[in-house]
Amino acid sequence: MPPPADIVKVAIEWPGAYPKLMEIDQKKPLSAIIKEVCDGWSLANHEYFALQHADSSNFYITEKNRNEIKNGTILRLTTSPAQNAQQLHERIQSSSMDAKLEALKDLASLSRDVTFAQEFINLDGISLLTQMVESGTERYQKLQKIMKPCFGDMLSFTLTAFVELMDHGIVSWDTFSVAFIKKIASFVNKSAIDVSILQRSLAILESMVLNSHDLYQKVAQEITIGQLIPHLQGTDQEIQTYTIAVINALFLKAPDERRQVGVDSSVDILDCPLTEMANILAQKQLRSIILTHVIRAQRAINNEMAHQLYVLQVLTFNLLEDRMMTKMDPQDQAQRDIIFELRRIAFDAESEPNNSSGSMEKRKSMYTRDYKKLGFINHVNPAMDFTQTPPGMLALDNMLYFAKHHQDAYIRIVLENSSREDKHECPFGRSSIELTKMLCEILKVGELPSETCNDFHPMFFTHDRSFEEFFCICIQLLNKTWKEMRATSEDFNKVMQVVKEQVMRALTTKPSSLDQFKSKLQNLSYTEILKIRQSERMNQEDFQSRPILELKEKIQPEILELIKQQRLNRLVEGTCFRKLNCRRRQDKFWYCRLSPNHKVLHYGDLEESPQGEVPHDSLQDKLPVADIKAVVTGKDCPHMKEKGALKQNKEVLELAFSILYDSNCQLNFIAPDKHEYCIWTDGLNALLGKDMMSDLTRNDLDTLLSMEIKLRLLDLENIQIPDAPPPIPKEPSNYDFVYDCN
Repeated sequence: MPPPADIVKVAIEWPGAYPKLMEIDQKKPLSAIIKEVCDGWSLANHEYFALQHADSSNFYITEKNRNEIKNGTILRLTTSPAQNAQQLHERIQSSSMDAKLEALKDLASLSRDVTFAQEFINLDGISLLTQMVESGTERYQKLQKIMKPCFGDMLSFTLTAFVELMDHGIVSWDTFSVAFIKKIASFVNKSAIDVSILQRSLAILESMVLNSHDLYQKVAQEITIGQLIPHLQGTDQEIQTYTIAVINALFLKAPDERRQVGVDSSVDILDCPLTEMANILAQKQLRSIILTHVIRAQRAINNEMAHQLYVLQVLTFNLLEDRMMTKMDPQDQAQRDIIFELRRIAFDAESEPNNSSGSMEKRKSMYTRDYKKLGFINHVNPAMDFTQTPPGMLALDNMLYFAKHHQDAYIRIVLENSSREDKHECPFGRSSIELTKMLCEILKVGELPSETCNDFHPMFFTHDRSFEEFFCICIQLLNKTWKEMRATSEDFNKVMQVVKEQVMRALTTKPSSLDQFKSKLQNLSYTEILKIRQSERMNQEDFQSRPILELKEKIQPEILELIKQQRLNRLVEGTCFRKLNCRRRQDKFWYCRLSPNHKVLHYGDLEESPQGEVPHDSLQDKLPVADIKAVVTGKDCPHMKEKGALKQNKEVLELAFSILYDSNCQLNFIAPDKHEYCIWTDGLNALLGKDMMSDLTRNDLDTLLSMEIKLRLLDLENIQIPDAPPPIPKEPSNYDFVYDCN
């Protein structure tokens, strides 16, 4: 007879004693269970004790999380969180340097547990740590020369404990003094500082900026781009990542009205609009430093660095949003002068007629003719073409940039099209406006960066005006494609669709420079796009006859079963998931995998991202598949219904799913990417006997069905296909036939 559902069999350890095997009744109060354990070892004052997980997490068992205890869990009897917090609160104030160091080390480790953190914070522990940072460090400055390692470790553990405690969101960031901020900033501004101290200090500054507007202003007064740049020029990728994260945080939180105008290079971030901040970044050569020391450094870029580069790329492009959403004022002479300049560069207007009434009519007629040649929709008043947002004034900015910086190409395109028949000319003005709008859509200008995306493009870090150069390459591509398609004005939308496909396909190859991007586009001519489309169409339309459709219907269940087994095998291998918080301060991971018999999900926290599979026995938590009630996705997930900037992010919503089990219990996931999301939602639905509905399943089904049908339709009369692959031949006795190119 199986044991009752409320009884959990566990092992409990106590230092110096043999572990006990116990059955815990989950209906009993936790205090009664702890008393029972203490009585078994003849320990008095059971209220001073608690249970915690014996794994590397060491998290305390509480009434809130006790339902997570599974059969076979190993627990440890230990000092209660309140007692532990009180003891550490006293120990970190010890006059002995060694005792103080050991206490801070223990505090840094225990602060990861929210139960302990709450108790320590209740003792005003955060204030104590900030006082130690503000004044305590100075007390030991004199000892630093003779005890430098000890001093560095002490400060490192203090900052680590502070970061871990604040990470629980119990204490508001608005409570910290200017003295504390100045002290943290001073660690960042020092040319020589311990790496761990620098990491924690950068993480604290990032969190301050992201979580408090008041602290953003105070941090911005203490930190300048010039002081952060040396950290990017080093070789430690973690320090570089934290540094770019701080820059991104300052960039993200700068008020909207603070964005662009020329500034003096000595001005710090606070003194300038965010639009001005772009100019500071250019003056400090941030882009070229990142390109040289990060992107083109002789080492692989890890996921967190890729994410921070992606965020910087998005925030940089978002500076274009203001111009993109600004309509042109037809009465604004300065704006109208830009259109006059486009006309002047294209046609190099001859000497102006005299200002007689007859001359004025002649001038208007000439302007109208020239504006028609420039491809504007409104020939009389082309300013009206720029009243639609998006792309607004951004399109006009791009056109002027192209005309000034690529003058020969600009003149060639305009004159070339003005010499064609009206119906065959590629209208430069209309094309530029629609192309700018399309590029903004591709690069998602104006959207907040995703919390999970790592999709940065190295080529956008190779030029200070990368968007404008991107436009210049694409407008020439559009003109080339127009000619290749022999398009007329009725084909305008078709041409734009082809150009978008060309640009998207070239971007997926992640070219390292704008020249390489241009080269990729050269290989994606209209003829090549037609071939690609034809190939894709053949795969879709080849087998639409009734007998083939019947064959598809017959073998589809077999293919679906194959896909199902692949999904379940992937769940058995398991996946490492990232724990995300509102600050993305550092990587925290957990791993989940299905047991080989498909009956239990094993999961647990990890210290770092694993290299390969994680064994079942190292994952302490278990969830029987039979207990799963439902799988929900997106906005229906419990962790997506909470408030917070992260939860509002569209891309995070698309990667979120939750397993609901028991009553009001859930296991929440955010997949590392769309592929893993599809694998897990398909696999979990398969376990529950439901249909696999993901895009990945549809694509796999189409691909495998197509392959299977082609194999079955091969003309294989009298040809025996072996069930097993042919054996690998033996190695040759010598390799004399190999030619060494060196």
